[in-house]
Amino acid sequence: MRTPQLPEAIATRSYFDREFGKQAIKLLPNEYYVTREDVVLTTVLGSCVAACIRDETAGVGGMNHFMLPDDDGAGAGADRLLSASMRYGSYALEVLINELLKMGARRERLEAKVFGGGAVLANMTTLNIGDRNAEFVLRYLKAEEIRVAAQDLRGPHARRVSYFPLTGLALVRRLTRQDDQVVVERNERALARAIASSATAPAKGGAELFSRRAPSAAVS
Repeated sequence: MRTPQLPEAIATRSYFDREFGKQAIKLLPNEYYVTREDVVLTTVLGSCVAACIRDETAGVGGMNHFMLPDDDGAGAGADRLLSASMRYGSYALEVLINELLKMGARRERLEAKVFGGGAVLANMTTLNIGDRNAEFVLRYLKAEEIRVAAQDLRGPHARRVSYFPLTGLALVRRLTRQDDQVVVERNERALARAIASSATAPAKGGAELFSRRAPSAAVS
């Protein structure tokens, strides 16, 4: 696999998470992060999917957050905008795996945990984005012979995922509070508008909120 350097896609938003007592890196859509540090990687998902992949022996792990399965063969030339590339799972997974390998991971030792693909809006159910993302990530990892150790995909809920690359622990919190849903639904509507806009455009070739009262489910 060949991918360009993508520094603009590396998550840069960090804060100290008092719940977990350690530094946290917040991933937005189209971002990824790979590390050897004892940190928590966190993201909020609606119909999007996050893949968390690590090599326990090498002590390196990472996460990405993508919005759509692939670009239907639109091409990955250097002239494509980064945001247009990283929004697709085919690019986001390729970048994440390559960055892990650069940091000493071995492909045969990689394990993945995957989350998201929810149907949180009625019109997104019609577009089938969540299901398509969920099917894609499982199909991609199977083709790459990367073992899926755990998954929490599909369903009607948005999710907050907290992943600890040093240990491989993943915590999933389903977002049910009114204010959580407002933020996620706003993002989902923006995605639906972007999809509709791209479908009518000529071909070119190409706030983190969550309930601390809700229990987290550990995915081991």
